[in-house]
Amino acid sequence: MKAQYGILRFAKYKGPEIGHIEAHNERTKEKYTSNPDVDMSRSKYNLHLIKPKRKYRAEAEKQIYGAGCRTRSDSVRVVEALITASPEFFKGKKRAEIKEYFSYALDFIKAHQIISAVVHMDEKTPHMHLCFVPITEDGRLSAKDIVGNKKKLTWWQDEFWKHMVKKYPTLERGESMSKTGRKHISPSIFKEMVHLTKLRGKLDELIVGINPLNKKARLDEIAELLDKFLPAAERMGRNLKKYKTAINELEAENDELAKKNKALTDKSKESLLKKLQIAQLERDYAAAMDLLGRIPPDFLINCKKSENIIFQENRR
Repeated sequence: MKAQYGILRFAKYKGPEIGHIEAHNERTKEKYTSNPDVDMSRSKYNLHLIKPKRKYRAEAEKQIYGAGCRTRSDSVRVVEALITASPEFFKGKKRAEIKEYFSYALDFIKAHQIISAVVHMDEKTPHMHLCFVPITEDGRLSAKDIVGNKKKLTWWQDEFWKHMVKKYPTLERGESMSKTGRKHISPSIFKEMVHLTKLRGKLDELIVGINPLNKKARLDEIAELLDKFLPAAERMGRNLKKYKTAINELEAENDELAKKNKALTDKSKESLLKKLQIAQLERDYAAAMDLLGRIPPDFLINCKKSENIIFQENRR
């Protein structure tokens, strides 16, 4: 029987991206083309353990103002905890049993200023998105103090497992993101790249056929697509900067393994595969950035967001 792990992961959000996670968590869209795992016909089975009182960003600002917190433009306003377990853990469990699992997990983080806690039953593995405002006990807005560094993340994993194993003794402790995060490529990253690549293809078709007669109409269509393309490209750029460290680590690991054994071991094969996956993501992203370079300059001048992305890319 495969090991069953209790899983806890954190993500931090500062500004406009808060609206994106709200749309995903609360299922406010009619369809989710960027995430083919979402089965909207099953969304009616999703469970709200805590319903949001208002929009995520509005609720965060309300709590921050109420606590008298000082803020900066780059302050983390929302922390999202993703809570789940190995797929094997949920096999054969009824909806009520799954709800009980996540309700018990919710007790672990209930002390924080929770905006929403929703269990998704419409994807492959049940999981809970729990969003809260990172306000410390002494009234400061500090995701760093709450979620912490590598040492604190290890503490979170230890304490979460200690809590969950009291009720679910078969669960094993998940590994800290401080140990696995840099080498683990989340499936969501590949889904986002598929979405970005599709948008790139549509933009490419519009750009290729531009001429003086259809330029205005084409630019209107391009503007509409850029509203989706630019934020997606910016998110992907941030993600790839994280995985740049992974590439360096994997290359060093491959070199070390090659010294010990000329033939590829199972471990080195896995390491090489991860490096190739990251390299493919980088190639796809580079193609997306190249596309921006072919959009008419007189149009890009008015797109401040695209200028920021191009500037960031030139610094990479």
